[in-house]
Amino acid sequence: MFVGEYSHNIDAKGRVIIPAKFREQLGEQFMITKGFEGCLFVYPMDAWEELAENLSKLPSNQKSARHLQRMFLSGAAEAEPDKQGKVLITAPHREHAMLTKEVVIIGVSKRVEIWDAQRWQEYIQSEEEMTVEEAAESLEEISF
Repeated sequence: MFVGEYSHNIDAKGRVIIPAKFREQLGEQFMITKGFEGCLFVYPMDAWEELAENLSKLPSNQKSARHLQRMFLSGAAEAEPDKQGKVLITAPHREHAMLTKEVVIIGVSKRVEIWDAQRWQEYIQSEEEMTVEEAAESLEEISF
């Protein structure tokens, strides 16, 4: 399970260090794709395969299903950290997440998210309006 929050910088070549704690769980190869709220999702291969399988089961006659399939699958790229733990963030991924220099890398259960540091702070501040209790309440319908 991925948990925690780490701050790093993207170098001039578009590479960022994945925290060692996350690298151990991600393995030698993992997938990076465009995520929600303007971040990147990073999945270990087993979780990625599970997600891809679930996406393939969505009904292709529904526009929202097709959109999710396209967003996650067309926006995916395989990544391998180098010996220093750096991984290349592709230009389309940097553009999607508006990554400039400072990034925040967070653990979110089965995935890692990569955020532009400023956007992460803006997201945290905007979500403070909803309490944890309100969020949990809204998830009651799925038996949270």
